[in-house]
Amino acid sequence: MSSYGTATASPALAGIGLVKSFGLTRALAGVDVSVPAGQSLAVMGPSGSGKSTLLHCLAGIERPDEGQVLLAGERVDQLGEPERSELRRTRFGFVFQSGQLLPELPADENVALPLMLGGMPRRTAVQRAREWFPVLGLAGKEGRRPGELSGGQAQRVAIARALVGGPQVIFADEPTGALDQATGMEVISLLADITHGQGAALVVVTHDENVARWCDRTVHVRDGRLTEHDRTPDTAPGTNAVTHAAEAAPFAASRAPRYPAGPETVARYDR
Repeated sequence: MSSYGTATASPALAGIGLVKSFGLTRALAGVDVSVPAGQSLAVMGPSGSGKSTLLHCLAGIERPDEGQVLLAGERVDQLGEPERSELRRTRFGFVFQSGQLLPELPADENVALPLMLGGMPRRTAVQRAREWFPVLGLAGKEGRRPGELSGGQAQRVAIARALVGGPQVIFADEPTGALDQATGMEVISLLADITHGQGAALVVVTHDENVARWCDRTVHVRDGRLTEHDRTPDTAPGTNAVTHAAEAAPFAASRAPRYPAGPETVARYDR
């Protein structure tokens, strides 16, 4: 067993000895990795290396063939699909490359959607969603539909949707892949800064070293194995985000408000 998952703080999320095959292709070959609460991890590697499979196993989308996935010490890999689906609705948040916003809904309802699908009244959910708009540099964009937003604005709406319910872990799969470099740096700086401020763990799959620089730690995946492991020289959570804040938009240093309700009263949806 490798030591790639070693961390000084108790992990919010951990994978131990993860093995996953698709037919004769072994996507993961005994991977250990962990992310403490309030810290961020970048997962890098070439296409087909297994980095997306690692994210899918950690997020409960795929079940590993061998090994364990632990969320705050609880086994995720032993849960059935309905339970893992509920886990994704209630304790995880997701940001994808394309944002995956619903084109027919205004921005505030896109953010509020996970709360509404969990049973929260529309008025309350939309009010809570709108609290995130000034934090993310989106004040005044609440009523715009995705087609009326720039790529960077739409991705910030997606970040708000991922964060609105107070998840323990945020998974971001190539969150800047569809953006130009400057806009991408704005987006990743916000994502890293806010998740750190909220005490959530962040897992970012990326091929971009500039994106990985915003994370506290970086692992490299090749042929289903972790081949390198970089750690921020100063291991304090959020060190890299602070170091590179000057490269981002002025609002990158903003802090999100505290969650408007505790995890027991906020419902989210399965992405």
